[in-house]
Amino acid sequence: MTAAKKRLTLKILLFLIFTDLVETFAQFCFKKSASGAGLLRVDDLQGALFFIQSVIPSPFLWLGFICVLVIFITWVTILSKVDLSVAVPVASFSYITVPLVSAIFLHERISGLRWSGIGFILLGVILVSASTQGQKERV
Repeated sequence: MTAAKKRLTLKILLFLIFTDLVETFAQFCFKKSASGAGLLRVDDLQGALFFIQSVIPSPFLWLGFICVLVIFITWVTILSKVDLSVAVPVASFSYITVPLVSAIFLHERISGLRWSGIGFILLGVILVSASTQGQKERV
């Protein structure tokens, strides 16, 4: 039995970028819903229940859940077309987009050291993507 070659095509790459963008938006929504609940202590069961009660009515929470569902459907489709060992590293763009969105829209401070780490992640994504282009078909 021969193993089918699962290459990273432009179409799959666009789907991976789409999942990263939706993932970034989902994380933003979850942060907004949690921030909207205020400073709550979640160090015991009562605090956790109060926190859940506070975030349940948030439209950001529900929008985040919808994004997760969209990501799930898209991700399953992607994994039917490309190897997991390729898809996961390439789908790591959210490690870049989440801090960027956090800095711009949530006014979070991102240190130079963290930006350096993000740069290494980007380099890894590029190397993994490039490595699939030169693969020989396995039999």
